[in-house]
Amino acid sequence: MTVTETLLTPLFAAGPGRPLITHYDDAAGTRVELSRATIGNWAAKTANWLRDEMDVAAGDPVAVLLPAHWQTAGVLLGAWWCGAVVTEDPAGAKVAFVPPGGAAVGADAVATVSLHPMGLGCGAELDYVDEVRVYGDEFTPWGPVPGATPALGRSTVDEVVAEARQRATTLGIGPDTRVLSTLEWAQPDGLLNGFLAVLAGGGSLVQCSNAKADLLPARRVSEHTTLDLVG
Repeated sequence: MTVTETLLTPLFAAGPGRPLITHYDDAAGTRVELSRATIGNWAAKTANWLRDEMDVAAGDPVAVLLPAHWQTAGVLLGAWWCGAVVTEDPAGAKVAFVPPGGAAVGADAVATVSLHPMGLGCGAELDYVDEVRVYGDEFTPWGPVPGATPALGRSTVDEVVAEARQRATTLGIGPDTRVLSTLEWAQPDGLLNGFLAVLAGGGSLVQCSNAKADLLPARRVSEHTTLDLVG
């Protein structure tokens, strides 16, 4: 199975309506909460679009040049679901995902991700949100993706999943853990610690972008967080 199937399947089984990501952007003053099912839907839409529209197949590189954000979660999980290799290098990538105003030299196609808290598009020539919105909320791979397939840089599917589970254990993330994080999802460590370990442990994430330190104490109380990953 892919990274996405391996990590999301037990989360769905344990309760698809439970919160997965609560995202704050302190610069914009916004908060949005998304369930496991909703993140799964965004991942499925992304995987369907990458495969059916952009011809991404297992083993193809997809560059993700985005900050920690709930839309980034959908991009990452969608890329892995169709078997793509997630990378930070746009050169030779089948698709590169960038924020508004971003660039990706050498990619076959560049999709702009709005990072809007409510999932609105940004009017770019290739607008990720507007593109994937019309695709299905379920995804079925054309065939199994072997565990030896690269998934994150040079690490394979099996290696990424094993490392995510190990980091969840090391960090103490379990099914009842609610993680407050300000970590960026830099590849590979930030992404493994700040996102994949949370999924692997079965926890939920309160991700704070542009975090204001004075707001964090009250947020720990209001969000009932039990673990800090504050960089």
